[in-house]
Amino acid sequence: MSYIDNILFVVLLALGFGYFALNVKKLVRNIRLGRKINRFDNPNARWKNMALIALGQSKMVRRPVAGILHIIVYVGFVLINLELLEIIIDGIFGTHRLFSFMGGFYNFLIASFELLALGVIVSVTAFWIRRNIIKLWRFAHGDLKGWPKSDANIILYFETVLMLLFLTMNAADGYLQSIHAHHYAHAGSFPVSGFISPLFNGMSEGTAIIIERTAWWLHIAGILAFMNYLYFSKHLHILLAFPNTYFARLDAKGKFENNPTVTAEVKLMMDPNADPFAAAPPAAEGEAPAKFGASDVQDLNWVQLLNAYTCTECGRCTSSCPANQTGKKLSPRLIMMKTRDRLEEVGRNIDANKGTFVDDGKMLLNDYITPEELWACTTCNGCVEACPVNIDPLSIIMDMRQYLVMEQSAAPTELNSMMANIENNGAPWQYSQMDRANWKDEL
Repeated sequence: MSYIDNILFVVLLALGFGYFALNVKKLVRNIRLGRKINRFDNPNARWKNMALIALGQSKMVRRPVAGILHIIVYVGFVLINLELLEIIIDGIFGTHRLFSFMGGFYNFLIASFELLALGVIVSVTAFWIRRNIIKLWRFAHGDLKGWPKSDANIILYFETVLMLLFLTMNAADGYLQSIHAHHYAHAGSFPVSGFISPLFNGMSEGTAIIIERTAWWLHIAGILAFMNYLYFSKHLHILLAFPNTYFARLDAKGKFENNPTVTAEVKLMMDPNADPFAAAPPAAEGEAPAKFGASDVQDLNWVQLLNAYTCTECGRCTSSCPANQTGKKLSPRLIMMKTRDRLEEVGRNIDANKGTFVDDGKMLLNDYITPEELWACTTCNGCVEACPVNIDPLSIIMDMRQYLVMEQSAAPTELNSMMANIENNGAPWQYSQMDRANWKDEL
């Protein structure tokens, strides 16, 4: 590499990582719009969750075919990108295969990377076939239309091209080594690209160098482009699956969190002599009374917003949802996608107004998620159990339901009848307490 090449490479690197850092900053800002919640307790259990679920893919392999293919792609990308360190150093200092001094171990690494690259290409091809030819239900579902559908395919094309560039680069490199080209010392082992190298036989050294350098530049530029594409893609879960599984709920799935304001009111009702100021949680001076439930993304907690950004759009939640299976409008996947879309809209509003959110007349409730969707949920936790990265759509549904009931008095007729029966009869059924034991008279 000439000094001009080195400078161009450093500029490319700075632009790639600089833009990535700006998007990460925006991502963190948007997540922090959510309410505070303590998810820093019990670190041992949280590290275990992250190791088993995010790193170990334990929930992915519950569906073996997709799980094994995903593991191949996951391991392939993680390990192959270890070579990125060598590429960066070579690009900055003009060296070539700097780590080749490791000898046999280096040969083993390059051979492993090539085999993994082939595995990634095969797996990605299988994923493409599942989505576009077989058209599995959860990929052909109405949730995935427009950009979400295109995004999934773009990622598959991206991954395939990156792996082909890697193998082409190695094939040209191997040929140049075989003809003892200057600057191409013998290094590496090429069990896959070695089958491509014969295509270079008889080619001039200059032409082979142009092919090798072009593949090298496109490979590193493609990796940087892929890295920056993540923010706009469902594949952001590559990065966020780790914090998302760490901060996931540790409580039993059937346990719901009590609203402290409601708890205080109930205590006052149970004990008329209680001090109302002692029972009610104090609000900060000048602070508006707390809203019951959630109507917009700012009312959700930051872990729920992290969930929205982490959603892989795989559809396992929706395919496990009994409400969706019976034709109801509810789709847990769409709940997460709509939450993320609204959060992005709020973020753009803040950017456009110099760091301050200006009311745009929209809310997550009604403008994105309808009451019909929320009330279709059976609260079975099937979506939470099915998610491979511990996303919790149910918590968002329950918070929005609470807003409908406690802020808008907009509960369905059936629920209002049940609550009236509990108030009047001490039970959900429309029977007097005096008649409650009548059933035994017929025995």
